[in-house]
Amino acid sequence: MKENIYSEVYIQGLFNRMSSSYERVNYLSSFGFSLRWRKQFLKPIHLTAENAQIIDLMTGMGETWTAIHRTFPKAKLTALDFSEGMLQYAQTKNKKKFNAQVEVTLQNVLSNDLPSDFYDGVTCAFGLKTLNEEQIQILAQQVKRILKPGGQFSFIEVSEPNSVILKFLYSFYLSKIIPLLGKMLFGGVREYKMLWEYTNRFKNAKQVEATFQAVGLKTTYQSYFFGCATGVYGEK
Repeated sequence: MKENIYSEVYIQGLFNRMSSSYERVNYLSSFGFSLRWRKQFLKPIHLTAENAQIIDLMTGMGETWTAIHRTFPKAKLTALDFSEGMLQYAQTKNKKKFNAQVEVTLQNVLSNDLPSDFYDGVTCAFGLKTLNEEQIQILAQQVKRILKPGGQFSFIEVSEPNSVILKFLYSFYLSKIIPLLGKMLFGGVREYKMLWEYTNRFKNAKQVEATFQAVGLKTTYQSYFFGCATGVYGEK
């Protein structure tokens, strides 16, 4: 029977195995642009609350925390992920760099006990590609549920470039070079081939935008560097 690459068990196992090297590979797979994109995708969010509540969904190893903290220094940050391996590294970062002030929760974003109408801001960087259409619908409903009225959100994901030439080069790099680097440097080939598989299936955030709109969220589509990353931001 064919493996369901979108199942919770499969994705948990995948990211648990990649947890020791994922942050570096994510940087390499984006040619270093991931650092810039993590800053850029936060710019559409404008929070007025003195002590705003922000949640970073599918937080991974906490790679976006620094950008969030610099953009919203007074905000209270909560981070959610369902990969224990990723959160082990995130908690180490939490203690070393954030004085253990980030509230880290081990939960599946698609099935959680987060409070409703609570967060001023919802962020998520590079987590969309591992969700299928049905799961994105659930995600949209959850984002709408947990945001305060007027609350804002921003999502970003590595995507298929617009240019034919850039698309060819990028696909070759992600599907061939990154798995090779994964084998040479981090001991994993299959895991990093899957990153390309997810990206190839995801294409871009157009469907995400449509799904978020369908549940009643105000949305704007965003493209970064000729479509190498795309995202959606907006408000409830």
